[in-house]
Amino acid sequence: MDNNERSRVWLGVAGLVENELGEWLVVMKRYGGLDGKWSLPAGFVKPGETVDEACQRELKEETNVHASMQGFLGFRTGVLQYDISDNLAVFYLTAHTAEQNLKAQLDELYEVRWMSPEELGQDDRTSLMILELLDLKLQAKPIKLDELEDDNVFGYTAYKLFF
Repeated sequence: MDNNERSRVWLGVAGLVENELGEWLVVMKRYGGLDGKWSLPAGFVKPGETVDEACQRELKEETNVHASMQGFLGFRTGVLQYDISDNLAVFYLTAHTAEQNLKAQLDELYEVRWMSPEELGQDDRTSLMILELLDLKLQAKPIKLDELEDDNVFGYTAYKLFF
């Protein structure tokens, strides 16, 4: 696969963050197909980071929230215009509201807030993915392996498994 082909394979991350009241952290996007919609904090994985690290970074950049990683929740994949492979790893995290100072990254977002699943289900601005998540029992899969093996034949500098 050449660089042009790789640029058409996207890997993003999103974090479903729940607080002690059962509310979810949501953001209202300023761009793209989610403009004006409540969605999860999300973004692209950068070179040199694992998907869970990218999720934590994006969460902090977009919302100023620090959350505890609980594990892998699911994976969304699709193809845009028959050409771009668009993939999203979704993680489940928890945070304590009292410890947070919400701050939206205004160049990408209109707003960030905590909302109950009930509120999200009734708001016509809620994204399709969140609506689908509302119907699921949240059950994250924790990191199974988060250190390098002794026979690191591929030269990994970070290695994690989520099952």
